[in-house]
Amino acid sequence: MAEDSADRTEEPTARKLQRSREEGQIARSVELTSAAVMIGSVLSFFVLGRFWWQEISEKFAKGFIFDRKTLDTPTLLPHVFSTQIVDAFLLFMPMMLLAIVLAVLASGAIGGYLFSVKSVVPKLSKLSPFAGLKRMLGTHALVELFKAIFKFLLVAIISLILLDKHFSSLMGMGTMSLQPAFELTGALMLEALIWLTFGLVLIALIDAPYQRLSFMKRMRMTKQEIRDEHKDMEGRPEVKAQIRRRQREIATAQMMRKVKDADVIITNPEHFAVALSYDPTADGAPILLAKGGDFVAARIREEAKIHGIEIFEAAPLARALYFTTELDQSIPESLYFSVAQVIAYVFSLANVQPGVDPMVRPSPSIPKSMLFDSSGKQLSSESATS
Repeated sequence: MAEDSADRTEEPTARKLQRSREEGQIARSVELTSAAVMIGSVLSFFVLGRFWWQEISEKFAKGFIFDRKTLDTPTLLPHVFSTQIVDAFLLFMPMMLLAIVLAVLASGAIGGYLFSVKSVVPKLSKLSPFAGLKRMLGTHALVELFKAIFKFLLVAIISLILLDKHFSSLMGMGTMSLQPAFELTGALMLEALIWLTFGLVLIALIDAPYQRLSFMKRMRMTKQEIRDEHKDMEGRPEVKAQIRRRQREIATAQMMRKVKDADVIITNPEHFAVALSYDPTADGAPILLAKGGDFVAARIREEAKIHGIEIFEAAPLARALYFTTELDQSIPESLYFSVAQVIAYVFSLANVQPGVDPMVRPSPSIPKSMLFDSSGKQLSSESATS
């Protein structure tokens, strides 16, 4: 176990932290929640303390006064006692509501808010005596023991100091009337709460960072765990192939929507097809909007026929454009003249007038460096064929 802990040198990944949240494992500080509740209690006593003790003294005094009807009818006593209990509950309800709100806010201060069903599902591993012994003798249990001892000593020391300081006043409470006795009790309780709150805040300021660091240390991973997680995130080969296939389908669909904007389709005539667009009013070169081989080339030709786009057969030029130009990129400078011949011919067909002979269909030639076969291998000019 020590070796395994020593191997956990890597910070937890976001996925590891997410899984721990799903299992109900997050950083918590009980001391921070306790300190927040105590602060709320002290604030409540400061604001409503005098009103509370006055009301309590009056209700306490009334609790010992019974009219003749109540004394003669014992069945009325439960109703009287229940009414006094409800009045006392309503009296302290504001403090309880404030304590609940502060407890909820403080509980998520360092680890966030979480409700996980997995954390409340019974686990057989928790019934293991070895696991229980490990928890009892672990570092976490030792820290909790020290905190419990410190809190016990804190309460004991504060109680002894207050008893020594107010011993004569406590001894004289027996001779006081009800209301002054309650006021003295309230003052002593408020003083005790203030000192206890200071102590708990001190503990919380130490415990909250410790719990955060301790949680992150428990979540640390080995290098092998990180590699395994990356492998799982990448997925199995068949899953990756399916994702790539889907991505290609989406990219092809987007490319096909651009074919309608092309001015000419240059083909192989069957194996390759490229769609070019040219704006005569701009200074730029023609842009390759779409390209494809075999099945995709057939689809490009079909789209061209649907939208009435001229299809020009020039095998060497189609292969050169296919293998040297990416989508939405300008054609290479060495192919400017060859493509210009094709575009000029296509534009002349669009502007042909009655009685005027159309432009002669060109046979564009391309540089030797731009000759390719169907596999993308460069060819010499002698071996290039249509």
